[in-house]
Amino acid sequence: MKNKRRLILICGDVVVFGLVTLFGFSSHQTLGTAGSRMLATFIPLVVGWGLIAPFLGVYDPDRAADWRQLWRPFWAMVLAGPMVGWLRGAWLDQVILPIFVVVLGGVSALAILAWRAAFWLVISRIK
Repeated sequence: MKNKRRLILICGDVVVFGLVTLFGFSSHQTLGTAGSRMLATFIPLVVGWGLIAPFLGVYDPDRAADWRQLWRPFWAMVLAGPMVGWLRGAWLDQVILPIFVVVLGGVSALAILAWRAAFWLVISRIK
């Protein structure tokens, strides 16, 4: 059961990063023409998250099922934000704009928090 919940958490996080990427391009009215450029945001999000999040225990199913632990995924994304910005800047060979890092990290942290709160609600009802 724990491995199944861990897999749900991982898949949900990836979906959230896909939605954040789509939202970002949509908010700049470039969604229709973005094409593969979206990968330059999505992949750094997934990689940066994957490098930071496990160290804060966000994939421990017991912690994910405890509402008092919802700070973990939020802060993991806050910490991953600068790495995501750097990875994206390196991928595109562009200057890293601090405001981009703040906005992407903040929106992603809120999105992860919303998803993980929904996960907690469902899990708490099952128990």
